[in-house]
Amino acid sequence: MNANLTKSLDKGAMVLGFVLFFGVMIPGYRSYLGDGMNYVLGWLPGILGYKFHIVLFILAAITGLYASLIQKYTMDWEFMRNQQEKMKTLQRNMKEAQLSGDQARLKALQSEQMRLVSEQGKMMQMQFKPMLYIGIISIPLLMWVYYYIPLTGHPLLQMTFPFWGGPHDITKPVIGPIIFWYYWYFLCSLPVSQIVRKALNIGSMS
Repeated sequence: MNANLTKSLDKGAMVLGFVLFFGVMIPGYRSYLGDGMNYVLGWLPGILGYKFHIVLFILAAITGLYASLIQKYTMDWEFMRNQQEKMKTLQRNMKEAQLSGDQARLKALQSEQMRLVSEQGKMMQMQFKPMLYIGIISIPLLMWVYYYIPLTGHPLLQMTFPFWGGPHDITKPVIGPIIFWYYWYFLCSLPVSQIVRKALNIGSMS
């Protein structure tokens, strides 16, 4: 693929991710996005017998798989491993210099520390970029759930949850603004992400 086209697609994807990521702060935008996604996913609960725990598991699995693949191919894990090792070595050397009272060595190590800290900006940028890519899929899925669940009065909108028992109405809050369906979505996404990351050796810092 042409390098300029690849660069343009990359910028376009980041802009789209940025719009989705920050656009969800606007209530009207959330409703519009959820309504649009209902044309894509509105059939899913019906074929699963309105078992929303399964619906949420499928969405969480999609998000977990997609997020893991994005992180694998957009992040320089070798650079991050090297940075981690450099920081560990630096901290160990600084501790030795402090214990021995070697001020000259400590001063040199502090300069090295400043250089490493300046490189943290690259790591932050490296971590922010995948977030925008991931938002292209995950945010529309979440906005559809926000849109769809309140519209249905189906009695199966109740579940028994780990640590909270039940049954609970999945539209009710667990703690603060965290509602039950999102708690279940989060629990489902964790094992899927870990399995994919382990299978593809993503993010291993050892």
